[in-house]
Amino acid sequence: MALGTSTMQPGSGTWPAELRWLALLLAIVCMSAMQGGAGAQTAARTPLIGYLQERAGPTEFDQAFLRGLHELGYVEGKNFAIEYRWAEGKSERLPALAAELVRLRPDVIVTALFPATKAARDATSTIPIVMATSIDAVEEGLVASLARPGGNITGLSLFSRELIGKRLEICQELVPGLQRVGALFNEGNPANPPQVSDAKDAAARLGIQVVPLAVRFPEGIEPAFAEAARERVGAVIIISDTTTITNRSQLGAAALKHQIPTIFANRAFLQGGGLMSYGPNVGDTYRRAAGYVDRILKGAKPADMPIEQPTKLELVINLKAAKALGLAIRQSMLVRADVVE
Repeated sequence: MALGTSTMQPGSGTWPAELRWLALLLAIVCMSAMQGGAGAQTAARTPLIGYLQERAGPTEFDQAFLRGLHELGYVEGKNFAIEYRWAEGKSERLPALAAELVRLRPDVIVTALFPATKAARDATSTIPIVMATSIDAVEEGLVASLARPGGNITGLSLFSRELIGKRLEICQELVPGLQRVGALFNEGNPANPPQVSDAKDAAARLGIQVVPLAVRFPEGIEPAFAEAARERVGAVIIISDTTTITNRSQLGAAALKHQIPTIFANRAFLQGGGLMSYGPNVGDTYRRAAGYVDRILKGAKPADMPIEQPTKLELVINLKAAKALGLAIRQSMLVRADVVE
């Protein structure tokens, strides 16, 4: 057969043997290339972390989370990507923001505290969720137990409810003869009223009366401290959440105006002028949340990862705030404090 000629007749569907072998070889090569390309694309996929917070950001907490990832060998843009969603203190925005993240199909979603975690849980039952902080995830219905969370949620606890009694004892030591304590909380957070009940129970054992101070933020801060002054409370415990951390400067200013000592759940609040804090270092819990993310990206299941509780608690005293309030802090308290600022 001469080159450039063909024995195939139009419509016959018959190819010479050498052309059939060539076509088969080309098909095999093309299929292998396509499969190899798909495999390369799968292997090259960069893990995506969704990041959902009720507050504004970024803050020192979020930087601590990134630092934790860096310590584990993660470099943003190289071996992970992150999508942030900030509700700017407006919890009603959280469901829509959570839905946005879920549509991006992240490998894991990082949240903090009840409103953001609930929004993420309501948006997905399959994507793993890591709580950088939580108050009482079992009581809130987010997990089955601390030891075996079940479902798609795990993370860290702030141990807040268990520490309320200790904070009251510190107030009692600070203010001799203390009889009434205010418990200021964000009325828009359903996770807070149980903590107020805990405060009442603990106060009763200490012979102290608790005055609940429900606040709509931020406009309710000043009226709440004015009420505390009228009620002659000797100190105010702040039931902390993302809204109170966002408004820490306003809380500190109102406390100073009405000359009322305050105690918060963690050191970060003292940057706003609070007097004392007792609890875990929240920046450290965010840093440790990176370890949960790392394990999940490597195949661990949230259902089998216990909720981690704080390993260290710290008492922090703000001497500048004490001076502004005209308080002399006992030497015994200063010696016992982990940090004096």
